Amino acid sequence: MIHFRPDQPKSEQVLAEMRRRIQAGDYKPGRPIPGEPRMAEEFGIARRTARKVINALIAEGMVYTVKNIGTFVADPKTGGPPEHIEPEDDPEDEPSPAE
Repeated sequence: MIHFRPDQPKSEQVLAEMRRRIQAGDYKPGRPIPGEPRMAEEFGIARRTARKVINALIAEGMVYTVKNIGTFVADPKTGGPPEHIEPEDDPEDEPSPAE
């Protein structure tokens, strides 16, 4: 959760944080961002506010949606799905030294 400043709408503050996370690579192209329920819970905002944030990110070309699947980080060059999605670094997928 972020500490909200009273002089700025919560939606703008959450939007700035989501932009920061995308630009920092916390959310990578082709990978999902939190959906409305999860975003609302994480930031302590209403789902309507989360929807407003997601719609703003879509309008900016930072994310795209796949109907009935979710919202994903867009390729920064095209604003759409990336041609190639990098595999996630998941230590559980790596074989153990004994294998």
